[in-house]
Amino acid sequence: MFDSQISNALETLCQSMAAAPFLVLTGAGISTPSGIPDYRDNDGVRRGRAPMMYQEFLGTPASRRRYWARAMLGWPRIRQARPNVAHHAVSALQSQQRITGLITQNVDTLHDKAGSQDVIELHGSLHRVLCLDCAQRIDREAVQSLMEAQNPYLLGVDATLVPDGDTLLAPAFEARFQVPRCPHCAGERLKPDVVFFGDNVAQATAAKATRSVEQAAGLLVVGSSLMAYSAFRLCRMMAEQRKPLFAINLGKTRADDLMDLKIEASCEEVLPWLVERL
Repeated sequence: MFDSQISNALETLCQSMAAAPFLVLTGAGISTPSGIPDYRDNDGVRRGRAPMMYQEFLGTPASRRRYWARAMLGWPRIRQARPNVAHHAVSALQSQQRITGLITQNVDTLHDKAGSQDVIELHGSLHRVLCLDCAQRIDREAVQSLMEAQNPYLLGVDATLVPDGDTLLAPAFEARFQVPRCPHCAGERLKPDVVFFGDNVAQATAAKATRSVEQAAGLLVVGSSLMAYSAFRLCRMMAEQRKPLFAINLGKTRADDLMDLKIEASCEEVLPWLVERL
């Protein structure tokens, strides 16, 4: 199933995790088999156009109109995505007490759907919407219903899905889009409850992730290039504490020079194997 080099690395990983459960940090690579695109290629280079920045989203109504028009078309495929064998394997490792916790950079909630408990969502969740005017949180499906009722002209449009529920949509389709208002305060500044590029991880979330790293015997990174500083800093903390830092990832990561071991293999193959062996 695996070549000798990967097999030897897997044996080392098994021995380490058998001695003491690890913390797991996942990225987009674990969700791509579920049909959700990732931002970067195997060299860590961003694919396609740059995502909308936080200040751009806040800056003008036109930016929010552009975001929500594209997100309306992307949401059904995010909602319909299902966990794959790698998500289920992580859940199994947790239920068997082979891992001490789970941090994810993903905003798709697929770990929750697979049965993982107490997932630290480093970058939030697309399944929630936050009103920036009254601070109320709203279920994403309720906002989707509002948008579809107000913008029926978009219902038949087929757009290509890109990362984080965004789509490729021609500007002509965006001009007439009616942005939904908050059902609590009628405010116009609804934002997906996720960390945009240029935004900061919520202080409480960052603190919880830090505590998890401090308490863990080691860290296993799964499917992440670690180009986002919020994830890279956790790896750096682990290295500074001189604890094992392993990764299962196809391609380059920002923390390659900190890694004790990197297994360049598919997480859908490695994680179920790990469940069987531990």
